[in-house]
Amino acid sequence: QVQLVESGGGLVQAGGSLRLSCAASGSISSMDWYRQGPGRQGEVVASITGSGRINCADPVKGRFTISRDNAKNTVYLQMTGLRPEDTAVYYCRAVGLYTRRDYWGQGTQVTVSS
Repeated sequence: QVQLVESGGGLVQAGGSLRLSCAASGSISSMDWYRQGPGRQGEVVASITGSGRINCADPVKGRFTISRDNAKNTVYLQMTGLRPEDTAVYYCRAVGLYTRRDYWGQGTQVTVSS
């Protein structure tokens, strides 16, 4: 069983920065950050495989960076140049290394004021 605990959300002004963290218990392979904004369809923001291959969605390229610390079993999302449209609940999602199931964090609110 994998459990994910997120932290780092909050309220920030446009142009500001935040770093989200997602600590996993249990063995995981790929991880990604997913967001659900008010009145918008959810989307994968960024993903990173167990070997470190990264993908970022077009709306956040050049502003958001995903990284992982395998020793700490933690994935990070460094967000810079935040915009009001980045306002959303951000979830981390991980695939269990042995179970191959998806696991989700509890979500953390990011609010960007204009």
